[in-house]
Amino acid sequence: MSLIKDPAIYKAFGVSVAKTVLTTVLNLFLTSMMAYALSRKEYVLRKFITTILVLTMYVNAGLIPNYLLVSKTLGLKNTFWVYIIPSLFQCFNMIVIRTYIGGLPEALVESGKIDGAGDLRCFFQIILPLCLPVLATVALFIAVGAWNSWFDTYLYNGSKKDLYTLQYLLKAKLATTQNQANAAQTTSDALAAQASKVAPITVRSAISVVSALPILVVYPFLQKYFVTGMALGSVKG
Repeated sequence: MSLIKDPAIYKAFGVSVAKTVLTTVLNLFLTSMMAYALSRKEYVLRKFITTILVLTMYVNAGLIPNYLLVSKTLGLKNTFWVYIIPSLFQCFNMIVIRTYIGGLPEALVESGKIDGAGDLRCFFQIILPLCLPVLATVALFIAVGAWNSWFDTYLYNGSKKDLYTLQYLLKAKLATTQNQANAAQTTSDALAAQASKVAPITVRSAISVVSALPILVVYPFLQKYFVTGMALGSVKG
């Protein structure tokens, strides 16, 4: 059966789109707010909190504790929110955004506060519009990672077909086709069996097109911000 004619593909596509959009928007919002807070020099705990967050990039409890935390403690197994909640914050993206904010003139925030604006208003009306290049760059990182992820489905939602993501479903179809091809090679009518089935290389090519097309459509709109955001938001020594 053609991939385009399979109804499960469209269901998985919708799940992947919802997962990618929600993850990108919420992650970008929370990460940028944390980055702004830690960029304020008057915040006395900013160095301590930054150190704690950076340690999480190097120290990881491992797969089993993470699985127990997500599935047992948080109770997110077999739910859509298992795709969203564990991905709400990423320390690397926070550092990139914070570094970019640190390069903006401090007088912008000071002038806003002189006019009576609070921290939230300064963030939303002054800082956030100026951070568009780095936010677009980070959004692309988050979106590509969320779109290409399949292991979270395998780990937490493997028994819920309604929550299959596109990448997981395509990987499962590729594995099924490959197993059928391997089994056909061991039978006496291998040639006839192979002729009646789709070759794995055909399925792999179709999967590559289907999975990469949405990112290829979105990327040109963010490309003009990508180089600028990476250059201005890069970590400087």
